[in-house]
Parts: sequence; C-alpha cells; structure tokens
Amino acid sequence: MVIDGQVKAVIGRTPMVKMWVEKHRPQTVGDIRGQPAVINRLKAYSEQGTFPHLLFAGPPGTGKTTAAIALTRDVFQDSFRDNILEMNASDERGLDSIRNKVKQFAKTSPLGGATFKVIFLDEADALTSDAQGALRRIMEQYSETCRFILSCNYSSKVIEPIQSRCAVFRFRPLASDQIAQQITDISDSEEVTLDEDAKEAIINVSQGDLRKAITALQVAASLDKHVTRILIYETTATAPPEQLHDFLLACKRDGFHPSRRRLQTILDKYGLAGTDFINQLHRAMYDTEFLEEIQKLELTEMLAQVDFRLVEGGGEALQLDAMCSNICRLLSD
Repeated sequence: MVIDGQVKAVIGRTPMVKMWVEKHRPQTVGDIRGQPAVINRLKAYSEQGTFPHLLFAGPPGTGKTTAAIALTRDVFQDSFRDNILEMNASDERGLDSIRNKVKQFAKTSPLGGATFKVIFLDEADALTSDAQGALRRIMEQYSETCRFILSCNYSSKVIEPIQSRCAVFRFRPLASDQIAQQITDISDSEEVTLDEDAKEAIINVSQGDLRKAITALQVAASLDKHVTRILIYETTATAPPEQLHDFLLACKRDGFHPSRRRLQTILDKYGLAGTDFINQLHRAMYDTEFLEEIQKLELTEMLAQVDFRLVEGGGEALQLDAMCSNICRLLSD
C-alpha cells in the first residue's frame, strides 16, 4: 500500500521534461531561421526600438509566436515580461475579454522606462465579430502607449479595419533544408543519433511545420536515442509513402479484396483514422509514377468526396471500402 507521503516523495523526485519546442526557441529576432523577408523587416524594428501594430498570418509552426516574443524581447530587454500581455484569442474570444482584460492592460503605463506596452493576441482569427470591433477601437484609442501584435492562420477572418491598422507579415511553410538544419542542430544538442532517412521522414511528416518537426523528433528520441525512419513514422501515426504507393498498386493489379486488406493493415499498424489516411494518400499519390495525370485528377476528386462524407459523419468502414472499390475500378480500366 502506498501512503500519501510516499506518493509525494516519488512525485518530488520526478524530473520535469521541458518541451524541446520551448527549450530551443530563438530568443532574439536575429536567431530565427527561415522567413528571410519577414525577419529582415523585423530586425529593422528591433534596431529602432519601436514598431507599429503588427499582423502575422500563416500556417501553424512557421514562427509567428517566436517572432512576436523575440521582437518584444529585443525591444524591452530586461523589462520584457513587465510590458507584454500574451493571450490566446481562441480561449478568450469574446467581447468581455477584449473590453476588460485587454483594455485594462492597454490603459496602464509602461514599466522599466519603456515608451509603450505590447499585447500579443495569438489566433486572433478566432475572435468574434463584436470582439474584433471592440479591439479596433482600443487599437485606435491607445496606439501611443500600447502596440498590438496579432497572429492568425487566416488573415481573411480578421476584419479589414484591423488589417488596415497593422503592418501585415505573411509567414510561409519552412523549406525542407531549413527544417533539416534545425532538427540536426537540436539532435546534436540533445545527443540524439538521427539517421539521414529519419531526417527525411521528419521533413515529410512536418510539411513545413517546424513545431511539428521538433515534436516528432522529441517523441521518437524519448523512446530511443537512435532515431530511425521507422520510429518516426510509427510515433507520428504516419504511413510511409511506399506503403501508400503499394496500396494504390494493389488497387491497380490485385483487385478489391487484396487492396482492402492492405488498407486495413496500414490503418491498424499506424493507428490512422479514415481522414488521416485520405490526407496522407492525397499527398503520396502525386509522386506515384504509375498513375497517369488524368487518374490523379479523378483520384483527387474522389478523395475530396470521401473526406467530406467522413467529416459529415459517414461510417468510416463503409466509406473507405467504397473508396477502395472506386480506386480499383478507376485504375483497372
């Protein structure tokens, strides 16, 4: 029997594992890799010690949050934490949060000799229309003493009056060589042996998302300090491209039942949901040499329809069987 004191003692001895995404996050604008056009402009703001309202737009894991924190750290130095309010707009997306929390912070005076404060609103495209309207007025009223940095995945969801008050920066998925360099540096720092084909697997899995790439490396390394290609695919619930190619080849050559069994094997081995398999197959089919261009076009339309049905609640097993039979029919013609 374990008593409460023993449990606390065990918990007390358990080491805290820091996420590598945070541990290896660049601390200054000059340390950020990728996004050269964006970083060059932010460096100018850093050197001037001031900047206007900013809007960072782009896919997840491309450096928006890192850039926002690094810029404010460069500008405020030691008083960095005293002069920034970080909020996730998807958690606090309503009108009350903007009127109370944001407005209250914007009204207070900067500390440590700073001339303005910063409010960083992550996922600003999740704000309601009323909240965005209130935010626009606060941005106007307190522009002299408070600057806003907004980040979003889709700038089209941010109202035009807010966009027009901001300098807009577009973040793009990171290039393969940039991700490769970053995960190589991290694996060296963490004393992880990273196979070359494992590095390629991480690049394939991440699709330009550096956060996803670093997380994939850490999860694999937590199981084995020698990270292999197979380990990356197994720990990220991703089927290797060659297995997806083999599934399509089975549809073309072997018919419905063998291809259906191969599909089920992939789902079971890598723990994929139906929508996961559809998206991964969609990416893999463009590199499949035995498919003709017209077949790829028809496959794309077919996969889009199956994905829509699955999202709308269609039975997964039936939809995937129907997809399998349609691919067999298409490729055998």
